[in-house]
Amino acid sequence: MKELILGGARSGKSQLAEQHAQESGLKVIYVATAQALDSEMARRVAHHRERRPAAWGCVEETLHLPQRLRELAAPDTCLLVDCLTLWLSNLLFAGQAATQADAGASIDCPLFREQTAALIEALPQLPGRIILVSNEVGWGIVPMHPVSRLFTDEQGRLNQRVAAVCERVTLVAAGLPLILKAPPTSA
Repeated sequence: MKELILGGARSGKSQLAEQHAQESGLKVIYVATAQALDSEMARRVAHHRERRPAAWGCVEETLHLPQRLRELAAPDTCLLVDCLTLWLSNLLFAGQAATQADAGASIDCPLFREQTAALIEALPQLPGRIILVSNEVGWGIVPMHPVSRLFTDEQGRLNQRVAAVCERVTLVAAGLPLILKAPPTSA
């Protein structure tokens, strides 16, 4: 099963994803997309690391997530990707998209386009359980800065595309899960 867990900052989405991974009964590999480029992010990474069971594997993948998921996915494995939001940000800044948005140019970033398309293509084909965590960032005001607007728009588009290929989609607010999409139950 493929599952997308969405929520705002500090909504409880990562904790719910970790709970679902633990309950899967499968070998768990945590796929971290964050880059600890400053002390604040290093603290956030450490907090997530301390919360995870020691038996879980952990790999870091900041850009080429679809390829890494293909390498790691197996019938006896649960991959927990935390999170698509940081992965998207990494793609936008590693490629040309952020620079193009800042300059007011149209966005033509092969890295971003190819990686996001590859993720949507790969997800339905992967064996085992996949849990993806992502932020819902589009409920606030429209950002003033072009790069922030690009990020908000592309995060919304990515979430829609991932949700379309996942069997289960859950929104978390104030630590409370709301199932938006669930697999059909067998009678």
